[in-house]
Amino acid sequence: MSQHPKTNKYKLLLTLSALGVVYGDIGTSPLYALKEAFHHAHLLPTAENIMGILSLVFWSLIIVISLKYLVFILRADDNGEGGILALTSLIKTPQKKELPKSVTVALTLTGVFGAAFLYGDGIITPAISILSAVEGLGVITPVFDPYIIPITVSILVLLFSIQKHGTGSVGKVFGPITLLWFLVIGLLGGYNIVQNFSVLNSMNPYYAYQFFVINSFHGFVVLGSVFLVVTGGEALYSDLGHFGIEPIRKAWFFVVLPCLLLNYFGQGAFLLGNPDGVSNPFFSMAPEWSLYPLVGLATLATTIASQALITGVFSISMQAVQQGYLPRVLIHHTSENEFGQIYIKNINYLLMFGCILLVLVFKTSSNLAAAYGIAVTLTMIITTLLFYVVAVYRWNWNLYGTLLLCLVFAAIDLAFLGANLLKIFDGGWFPMILGIAGFIYMSTWKRGREILKGILVKKQVPLMEYIEKISKDDVHRTEGTGVFMTRDLHVAPLSLIHVVDHLKAIHRNIIFVTVKITGKPRSYEQRYELENCGNNCYKLMICYGYLEKPDVPAVFDMIKESNPIFDKDKVSFFIGRENIFATELPGMAIWREKLFSFVFRNELPATQYFELPKSRVVEVGAQIEI
Repeated sequence: MSQHPKTNKYKLLLTLSALGVVYGDIGTSPLYALKEAFHHAHLLPTAENIMGILSLVFWSLIIVISLKYLVFILRADDNGEGGILALTSLIKTPQKKELPKSVTVALTLTGVFGAAFLYGDGIITPAISILSAVEGLGVITPVFDPYIIPITVSILVLLFSIQKHGTGSVGKVFGPITLLWFLVIGLLGGYNIVQNFSVLNSMNPYYAYQFFVINSFHGFVVLGSVFLVVTGGEALYSDLGHFGIEPIRKAWFFVVLPCLLLNYFGQGAFLLGNPDGVSNPFFSMAPEWSLYPLVGLATLATTIASQALITGVFSISMQAVQQGYLPRVLIHHTSENEFGQIYIKNINYLLMFGCILLVLVFKTSSNLAAAYGIAVTLTMIITTLLFYVVAVYRWNWNLYGTLLLCLVFAAIDLAFLGANLLKIFDGGWFPMILGIAGFIYMSTWKRGREILKGILVKKQVPLMEYIEKISKDDVHRTEGTGVFMTRDLHVAPLSLIHVVDHLKAIHRNIIFVTVKITGKPRSYEQRYELENCGNNCYKLMICYGYLEKPDVPAVFDMIKESNPIFDKDKVSFFIGRENIFATELPGMAIWREKLFSFVFRNELPATQYFELPKSRVVEVGAQIEI
């Protein structure tokens, strides 16, 4: 029996799991963030530069993560789900202040654009995190250099292969390891701070100001690397549905933030006394005896770090399917207590192959760091914009106070974006291409479904009206039972209309079936509702919880005892199947119509989704031009 979500023990376990899944990305940034800040802008590790960069790191974590995301953005949940598509959904639902339709459409497309860019981030994060840790072996001895890429690829394969066990199970394993990681990096940083307490003065924002004055343009370039310390923010928001707001906030303020600050300040203290260690300050500041276990722990931690984006991408994909931006896929729910804990096989393997390809192409974490940041900064800016709209138009917050708050966030987001745009030719083009491709795919699917729905609506006939028509027209009734799967029990399925129109006959018994997925893990109430409509016609609504696999034939077995026409081995299951043809008709560009047609043909078939016996299924096709 699972723990009740409200017990203290369950909350503690959820907080520990959140630590492992949500904060791995932010938590492993100390491995490469400070190193890249000096490397990317070719800065010397002088005291002014060290203190200035640390000041930027400190205030980035406080303003972007602690204030923007933990205090404000996490409030914007859509029935417990977080992420940019959840924010987009809040804009489309009824408002306290109405938005013009054209503005709503523009904001919705902007939100989809931001979501598409997160897929690019989801591929880069595991690659850069794990590669940066394994590169620690090269710090110990160059003997390991030829094996860094093979080891990284092997770890990636292992990471993605365990995703099917679910976020909760993964979190239970990862949580304690991540907790150990944070404690170790906190102690390591604290040990070095003791050697030079003056490093704590960098909390004064004056050092950040002085850094820009001294370095001017080079100081701006450094922002592209400083951004690496906050790259997990958007994934943090996307993972809201996996754990809830309270565990995520507690994990940050009690464990993650203190340990991160200790480590960053510790690296700064070490560099003040040992500027030669700037090539890899994280591993260089550790005692020599601890290097092997530290590399091992870092490898485990960075493997876990990848989890935040992986689970975030799963969440965004589920929301995209629900909102009509992605075609139907099999979504496996892995928790009875948390609706958002899911696994999507196809997305999992796409991410895995993408990560492996990145490692093979870019080869080092420094090269990957050059590609990292643009996608996330764009998504963060869009999140700020959408949050402003939700706060003012949905929550009725004060217009000017909210505007001032969001302008502060937007100014920081834009500064980070500007610095990251300088990386375009060094690899930043990769996530941008991925993001643009993703946006085209998602917007094309959404628009294509709208066009198709518009065409099908014109052919709709009320179900009861059509049943009466069959009776009046004296349509020939053959022996047996025909089952018609439908999304709406009030509308006659097109498959039925086509059968009658072309064959001038229909089965003696007709059953209309729809499947409803509830918001509960299991449907403990009545499994089905059966209604006799007369004329030997029946309406059957089957209910399943989100953890359950819809199985229509199993329900037929339950009903067969009282009504023998529900024999799954003798009925014919009719499935509507539209064949889409791209034309010059008004709608979309011809190439987008061809893309929609291709994706539509390869969508997960209803036969597989509902466990229908293949030998008893009849597909009724319709040729539709769009």
